[in-house]
Amino acid sequence: MVCVDTAITGLGLVTPGGVGTEASWAAVRDGRPTAAIDPALAGIPVRLSCRVPGFDADALLGARRALRLDPFTRFALVAAREAIADAGLSPTTWDGARVGVVLGCADGGPGTVEAQHGELLRAGPSRVSPTLLPMQLPNMLAGQAAIEFGATGPNLVVATACASGATAIGTARDLLALDRCDVVLAGGSEAMITPLVMTGFARMGALSRREDDPATASRPFDAGRDGFVAGEGAGVVVLERTADARARGSRVRARVAGYGASADAHHMTSPDPEGRGVEAAVRAALADADAGPGDVQHINAHATSTPLNDLAEGQVISRVFAGAPLVTGTKGVTGHLLGAAGAVEAVLTVLAMERGLIPPTASLETLDPRLDIKVATTATSAKVELALSHSFGFGGQNAVLAFTGP
Repeated sequence: MVCVDTAITGLGLVTPGGVGTEASWAAVRDGRPTAAIDPALAGIPVRLSCRVPGFDADALLGARRALRLDPFTRFALVAAREAIADAGLSPTTWDGARVGVVLGCADGGPGTVEAQHGELLRAGPSRVSPTLLPMQLPNMLAGQAAIEFGATGPNLVVATACASGATAIGTARDLLALDRCDVVLAGGSEAMITPLVMTGFARMGALSRREDDPATASRPFDAGRDGFVAGEGAGVVVLERTADARARGSRVRARVAGYGASADAHHMTSPDPEGRGVEAAVRAALADADAGPGDVQHINAHATSTPLNDLAEGQVISRVFAGAPLVTGTKGVTGHLLGAAGAVEAVLTVLAMERGLIPPTASLETLDPRLDIKVATTATSAKVELALSHSFGFGGQNAVLAFTGP
């Protein structure tokens, strides 16, 4: 496949930090944790979550349209609208046949499934909504975006668990390189904070139980970390060939310089303790970017705040990067957005480069003594010419994106 210089021309975010890129960036930049006790999770083993604040679906999407969309789709459409506007594009004027959509999620719409199953048990089959399947199917994430924006090019949803959003961006870049599209909306969205899903995570032992101090429950790389806090939201970018973007006078916010993917082939939930799959993805992204470890100034780590994952990732970073670049774990603010995490963190990485400011790792008090890495604990000014964003998922699926400036 011919390599193509790929530009990011638009950014869109809906996160626990707020609705929109600026609100989300401000929360991350300031290191303001969003974890809290969630009343909707009353009665289950762990009640912590990171919810999107102030998301009025009726106002943002229209009440009739919002009624037919699961929250994971609502988040994605709002983030995509922002990204398209940021790119200076308009669905009313573009050639929809040359516009693709590649979005990622881990689970589709479990909230819709749980609610409708409750109706089935309570009142019988006649009370189950005919929109159940169209609302909850994972592919509807991209399908609804195509309907909203008149994008009739390639349309797909990828699922690599918590690497899904990053995998989507890497796949979208490949579509541009293959000349299947001229514009691609890429990213991820997730809305999995439901009683059943959170009970499942709790039963696995994956969640933080720090309910006595919710705000500091998500603490990447900290010696006292005990699990992740689930978040929700979406991140979407607009990708174009750099030459096309410049030809139409668009602002290039960053370039996707490299992408690496791998599988641990180790265990369905635990990472390879040696981090071999992670290291392979990191090295593949660097090679794709025609760069070496010494060229990287910043890493937005996957850093879920779980004991095994943070340890394995941190050891890979210290092994690959001598004189390690400055690392941040933005999940200290946002929690773990699961299938949306890779896309949201890709956007945050681009903003860190663009603004010359590496955000802090919130709630990190004592770095795990087994790790030899440099972690930002305060907002740090830095000139970043090459940055990596790490994303890893259950099943050992790894995706690493490399970004350079415009």
